[in-house]
Amino acid sequence: MTAAAIGASFRPNELEVRPDGSGNLLGSLCRSCGAHFFPIREACAGCLSEDLKTVRFATEGTLYTYTIVRQSTPAFEVPYALGYVDLPEGVRIMGQITGVEFSDISIGMPMVLVLEPFGTSEAGDALTGYRFRPADVTSD
Repeated sequence: MTAAAIGASFRPNELEVRPDGSGNLLGSLCRSCGAHFFPIREACAGCLSEDLKTVRFATEGTLYTYTIVRQSTPAFEVPYALGYVDLPEGVRIMGQITGVEFSDISIGMPMVLVLEPFGTSEAGDALTGYRFRPADVTSD
């Protein structure tokens, strides 16, 4: 993946943003033992190999657990839902949950990755971040 393929994101090198607004989270695959990691790593936590490559993760997963955050830093409007989503590659990703009433969130529900504006950089460039929403909810 080239630097040109990576959009301006809240967390550079963790999120690939394509011109159409879609994208993927980026992580590492250990070529020695097959383990996946997020975010990208320099060495495998399992076998200590440094033979890793950058991979795109699936955009669909399953909600492992969640909580409703009612107190946070001033940068985040509360309340919001925060959850862990298990992706098919075996990684568990934490992210905000969007597009659903808190009372409708349930452990085990299918989730999809969505990319959303997240603010602006110090240079004034728009930043993109990721969240998860239930798979059966259509985006606006």
